[in-house]
Parts: sequence; C-alpha cells; structure tokens
Amino acid sequence: MKHIYLDHAATTQLDKRVLEKMLPYMSDYYGNPSSIYDVGRKSKNAIEEARDTISSCFNCKNTEIYFTSCGTESDNWAIKGVCSFNRNKGMHIITTNIEHHAVLDTFHYMKKLGYDISVVPVEKNGIVDPAKIEKAIRKDTILISVMFANNEIGTIQPIKEIGEIAKKHNILFHTDAVQAVGTIPIDIQNLNIDLMSISAHKFYGPKGVGALYIRRGVMIDNLLHGGGQEKTRRAATENIAGIVGMAEALKIAVDNLEENNNHIKKIRDLVKKGIEKKIPYIIYNGDEDKRLVNNINFCFRFIEGEGLILMLDFKGISSSSGSACTSGSLDPSHVLLALGLPHEIAHGSLRLTFGRDNSLDDVDYIVDTIADVVFKLRQMSPLYETFIKTNQANDNQ
Repeated sequence: MKHIYLDHAATTQLDKRVLEKMLPYMSDYYGNPSSIYDVGRKSKNAIEEARDTISSCFNCKNTEIYFTSCGTESDNWAIKGVCSFNRNKGMHIITTNIEHHAVLDTFHYMKKLGYDISVVPVEKNGIVDPAKIEKAIRKDTILISVMFANNEIGTIQPIKEIGEIAKKHNILFHTDAVQAVGTIPIDIQNLNIDLMSISAHKFYGPKGVGALYIRRGVMIDNLLHGGGQEKTRRAATENIAGIVGMAEALKIAVDNLEENNNHIKKIRDLVKKGIEKKIPYIIYNGDEDKRLVNNINFCFRFIEGEGLILMLDFKGISSSSGSACTSGSLDPSHVLLALGLPHEIAHGSLRLTFGRDNSLDDVDYIVDTIADVVFKLRQMSPLYETFIKTNQANDNQ
C-alpha cells in the first residue's frame, strides 16, 4: 500500500544529512560545553558555529539567537519574559484570534496574573488588518504577538506592517515563525521584529530543539535560573546535537528554498484543482494567494474531519483536520471558527501540508482517494441525505 505523508505542518522527517552532522555530538564529542578542557571546548565551539549559521540565515547578530527546547518554549519565554520585565510600564498585551495555542494559552495565563489582553479578530480570509492592531493599542500596551504564518490555514500575516506599527508606538513585537521558517525567506532587519520563535522539526531538523531571536537591547526576564548558559538567560545544559542539527537543517532549507517551494507549489496547486473539480459542496479556507506554498485547507460539508482522517490513513495518506477531535476535544478548530464558519462545517475540515519528499506522481492518487472517501462518508450521513432530497424536491417544483 502507498504511504504518502501530507502533514508536514505537524512535523517533518529528519534529513539524513542533518542526522549525519548530529551523530558525532551524540558519541565522540560528549563534553559539557561549560567545561574549559578540550572535550568541553569542542562542544562549545559547535554551539557557537550553529549560532553563527542560524544568525546568517536570518540576517541578524549571532548574539541575538538563544537556544530553547522547542517553539512552544520560545513562545512562552518571549511572552512571559516581556510581560514580567515590563510590568511597571504597563499590563496590556495584544494578539490575534488564530494564534497557535502556545501563544493563546500563554496570553490567557497572563490574564490570570492580572494582565489585560486584547485578541484582535482576523478577516474572513484569515489575515489580520494591521489597522485593527493599531486601534487596539493603549498607553499601557507593552507587547504585540502575531504569528508569521498560520499552522492550519497557511495564511501569511503582514508582519512588516505590524512591526512598523509596534516600532512607531514603542511597543515590543513578537512573532511565532514556527511554520514560516524554511518556507518563507526571513530577513529580520527588514521586518521590525523584536522577538521571533522557531522550531527545528518543522524544517527537517530534530525534535526537541528550537530558538528565540531577541533583538539586541530588548530586555526580558530570564527563562530558567541556575547556570550561565545562553548568557544566563536560559540556564540548562545545551542540547548540542540538537542545536547542531537545527543549524544544518536551516542552512539546507534556506539554500534550497526557491527550488523546494517551486516543486511543492506545483503539487499543491494540482491537488487543490483536482479536489475542487471532483468534490462538490466544499469550502477553501484561508487566503487564495497570501498563504504558505505547502498548505491546503478544505471543509467538506456533511462529514466529520476525524472520520476523514482515519479513512485516509487506512488508504495510506497521512493528513490532519482543523477539528480538535483527535486531541480529545469535541470542539472544532478555533482558527476555522475565527473565519466565521459554523461549527457543523468547521468539523469537516482537512488540512494537507506538502513537503519536498512528495511527488507529482502521487497527485492523482491523492485526489482520487480523497474524493472516494468523502463520497463514502457522505453516503453514511443523514444530513447529506436530507440535503440531497431537499434539493431534488426543489428542482421538481
């Protein structure tokens, strides 16, 4: 049976070139980077070389890159660190209603601590209007956090414009760039970003390692206390192999970005066109153009996303749904609800996110399989049966 992986927004396979780069730091170069003897210095040098590589990919200073365990940790550190350090300046923070839960849940946690939060709604295409961000600003606003690209519907936010607004009002600006890195070229100097979160496993690097960019001069509270690592800002023995792997994966992604994007976009567009041609009563979620090249998100009326995902898996296609059913919740995606979709339609969503390992040869199988599964699920749906009977009755009148 075929196996086609179409959930690259969830995670990516570790690149073999990255693994090869990591292996020596799992065995031969085992020294603690904080040690001053030779085997420790080798580990320390590897970390600093990785920092240089990552900073060059983003056009920032190497001293502005801080290593973490993941994107979620980076988001938490950016938000909590800014709020805690700047508490005396104000206690108002701004975000949007389609952020990843790593941001939204952290904002709600800050609300429990007494901070006032403004959640700005996006437009129907999933993109926030910068003017609405600016309108939400108050005298006591200390932080704006808007994701670079959405993990569910792929929409790319007007980061540069929002950064300019934040700078004009002397407010710190954080962006969760976890989905954007490796797909969108990011020049931090041109974007007015103060803090940016990334995660290695989204661009063919290892799991368990990420980074937070903190612009020089930005003051935030330390994340962990206990040692001098990461200039005392995050005390913990570094994940050397993970850091080395992340730098290598990012370099490969940036060096091959245009070639990979062109390949992925061809597949994405053919699958989208095929689905729209073969399957009626569907909704395409997110902006048509301002979205990640690897992302498709559809809602199929009259079916549940969870059943769709399970049946596609049985056919060898790994995908995901905007519905949170598979994580133990009966609530549909907060992102799809933010677009104005009713619950019953938002439940029937399918997200396909393509990668460089996908092939044009698989397009027909993907489209035909999705069409077949949707047809079978609708045949079992009383809602669909009622809909068809009502339409037939109206046609006969």
